Amino acid sequence: MERPGRLLLLSELRVRNSAYDVSLSRSLLTWKRRISSPVYHPFRPSVCHSVSVSEIISVREEEEENICKRRDDGSWKKIKEREGKDCRQAFTVLYVERCPQHRWRCAEVTFTCSEAALCQRWVNSIREQLSAITSRPKQLLVYINPYSGKRQGKRIYEQKVAPLFAQAGVSTHVIATEHADYARDHLRTEAELKKFDGVVCVGGDGMFSEIIHGLIWRTQIDGGVDPNCADEALLPCSLRIGIIPAGSTDCICFATVGTNDPVTSALHIIVGDSQPMDVCSVHHNNIFLRYSVSLLGYGFYGDVLTDSERKRWMGPARYDLSGVKMFLTHHYYEGAVSYLPARGIMGTPRDAARCRSGCVVCQHNGKQLSEKAERYEMDEASESESEGEWRTIRGKFLAINAASMSCACPRSPKGLSPAAHLSDGTTDLILVRKCSRFDFLRHLLRHTSKDDQFDLNFVEVHRVRRFCFTPRHCQSDSDLDLRENGKHQIFSQICRDHPACGCAPAYSSWNCDGEILTHTAIDVRVQSNLIRLFARGIEEPTVFEDLTSPCAI
Repeated sequence: MERPGRLLLLSELRVRNSAYDVSLSRSLLTWKRRISSPVYHPFRPSVCHSVSVSEIISVREEEEENICKRRDDGSWKKIKEREGKDCRQAFTVLYVERCPQHRWRCAEVTFTCSEAALCQRWVNSIREQLSAITSRPKQLLVYINPYSGKRQGKRIYEQKVAPLFAQAGVSTHVIATEHADYARDHLRTEAELKKFDGVVCVGGDGMFSEIIHGLIWRTQIDGGVDPNCADEALLPCSLRIGIIPAGSTDCICFATVGTNDPVTSALHIIVGDSQPMDVCSVHHNNIFLRYSVSLLGYGFYGDVLTDSERKRWMGPARYDLSGVKMFLTHHYYEGAVSYLPARGIMGTPRDAARCRSGCVVCQHNGKQLSEKAERYEMDEASESESEGEWRTIRGKFLAINAASMSCACPRSPKGLSPAAHLSDGTTDLILVRKCSRFDFLRHLLRHTSKDDQFDLNFVEVHRVRRFCFTPRHCQSDSDLDLRENGKHQIFSQICRDHPACGCAPAYSSWNCDGEILTHTAIDVRVQSNLIRLFARGIEEPTVFEDLTSPCAI
């Protein structure tokens, strides 16, 4: 509890006909019930509540009619007594309340004052503190995908999110997307970004991908940066991005907030949270392909996505069917992976610690990367020296995955790489070499278990800043174009030692955040802290216990 000298207001107010000592400082709003009896009751429930000012959503004065009805018992005598008097002597504070499983809810408490002047003083003081929080958005550009998930995006926004924005005084400009890539193209060309404090997408991971592609591209073009140059560091986006989950998986929201709950995400936007995130830029021969924020998968995950695209009529169940089919097919692919290891950083892919709110690893590594970037600008030779650190691994792989975050979701609570970080400037490169079906099943099952996912002799993982992949038979773009157009393969391969069949495809496809890449040979670079979300990372469970426990004054 803060010292009385640092308090802005201290008054005796009433909550539900009980007397409370209510105090307001620059950081906390606290109300503690006055105990009439001096006898100590060890089992009496908590009578002290404390809310951070930064997590107050809004404050409103109660309407005169509501207060009169609440105080009067309906008798004519009391109504006559209050005639001609000012009944506006109460105010309601709306604030964030934490619930299990990282969910947030909008709670409220009504304080009754002894006089109208005191009530007005409290309302003005709280509003002054809220207006001083510059990180809170005032104008938002909202894109709604009415077709994502179960086509509930518009209903979720109108019924659950819009009322919260209105209560918090957040103005919005809402656009319903009409077709695929509508939001991306609108952000690239038409959107007047200077009018807004952030961009919000209502939809799934595909909708979020559209937003970042449009916003990052627009930022680079406005800043004079060529997005097609794989060696050029990209400019970070100034606008924060909010995600209102309304899709099938909502992996990004789950990994950055801890739950796929629209109300929780809306409250994170209102309080103005900011979580930096790394983005991987994917190129082919200095031609930009896509940005990735979660998973780049070649082999198993690429084949699952490719096969599932032919079964879109099945809905989300198509992923399960394609996963079983690709597991039984058991294709492996030959190629070379070259990577630039991340040096001088904290953390490894096999750490027990996880990336959480206020992550020390992200803060330390982000600082290290910024210092290195400054040295590179001062010493041009530094970049050439770093080229000597490249390492190359050749072999036959069942899967090649690059996880820029844990990739956790309700089906896989730990994710593909549990110790991956959101903003440390690296990605976890996971190589699964050719093995038996049983061993590969062991690897897949560990995504849902508590075992070390990489403690297998056919799996290796590296924390990298950049990597390239070249399939064995990829010698020119024309070879890949023939394959992609369905024509015969020039470099077809006889798989004499393949366990499933006499021959196997020479190429897989890259799964880039749920989208199929048009090229197999790619160059991937991690762009540190390129975007920021209206989030704060997943909070530890101890945070909830501390904030709900009785406070001492």
